[in-house]
Amino acid sequence: MTTEHTLAKGKLLIAEPFLGDPNFKRSVILICEHNNRGSIGFTLTQKTELCLANFVDDNLYPDIPLYIGGPVESNTIHFLHRLGHIIDDSIKIHDDTYWGGNFEQIINLLNVGAVKENDIRFFMGYSGWTSGQLEEEVDDKSWIISQANSEFIFDTPTKDFWRGILKQMDGKYKMMANFPLDPRLN
Repeated sequence: MTTEHTLAKGKLLIAEPFLGDPNFKRSVILICEHNNRGSIGFTLTQKTELCLANFVDDNLYPDIPLYIGGPVESNTIHFLHRLGHIIDDSIKIHDDTYWGGNFEQIINLLNVGAVKENDIRFFMGYSGWTSGQLEEEVDDKSWIISQANSEFIFDTPTKDFWRGILKQMDGKYKMMANFPLDPRLN
């Protein structure tokens, strides 16, 4: 896996090892929208102890975990999935990764066991940047940009995500995977 310095829908933002923002420490974010008005993405690395069933009125049988998508509008629920072929109104992000779609349809499919937990991720809130803001952060070396891969996104345990994506990359990024949380401990 190599780095690609162009911001675009479907790219991953990987937090630099010593990024000081507590919202994004050791985070990986999938960019779902990037245009002249700004950017929207979801943090893939912050699994909570909460489940989707705590937030929907419908009876929901499987315990589907919730992730913190980012600090913006944390009272909203969003989802990424690889079910674009069966979920109406899904927005294709890249290859086999989709954003949103018909929520009622998702709930019904979850309740009949037609959706596996590793085919979908639900998020509280999202990560957002105004026009030019994310480009400035990339220029300031706060983020590493890389290609997204749906297998890695959905099949990698959260605790291994940041380190795992860096280990797949070339050169100095592979070394960064082993940096300590606190550089004074090095």
